[in-house]
Amino acid sequence: MKLMDIDIERLAILDVEYHAIVRMPSAEFSRICRHLSSFGDTVMISVTKEGVSFSTRGDICDADVVCRRNTKVDKPEDAIIIEINEPVSLTFALRYLNSFTKASPLSNTVTICLSTELPVVVEYKIAEMGYVRYHLAPKIEEEGEETNP
Repeated sequence: MKLMDIDIERLAILDVEYHAIVRMPSAEFSRICRHLSSFGDTVMISVTKEGVSFSTRGDICDADVVCRRNTKVDKPEDAIIIEINEPVSLTFALRYLNSFTKASPLSNTVTICLSTELPVVVEYKIAEMGYVRYHLAPKIEEEGEETNP
């Protein structure tokens, strides 16, 4: 087997205080991402005290899914828990989020950590073994770039 020695800079991921942390059922997050990708290429995730909103704009129509804070459920893994220091609204590519959701069978819940101008962290806890954690940078609109009406 031929080995390659690639000289690249390591990307360090810092531990930071996130503005908003959402814990929700992983199956629900997977379903939302899958359905929204039918309408558009990007998703805007907005977290407020009222809940978390997933919205997309497409050529045909706009789609919006709102999940309200919900802790009074029969099973703790069905709860939607929102910890918020300040409202956050960021846009991400749905194709990558859909790839992340392939880890949904590993865990009943997903943790989504958001902070302005930082990559989103999508984390699936795996029982007592550890976690799978994905990082995705937000889409930044260039000056002069048109957004869908």
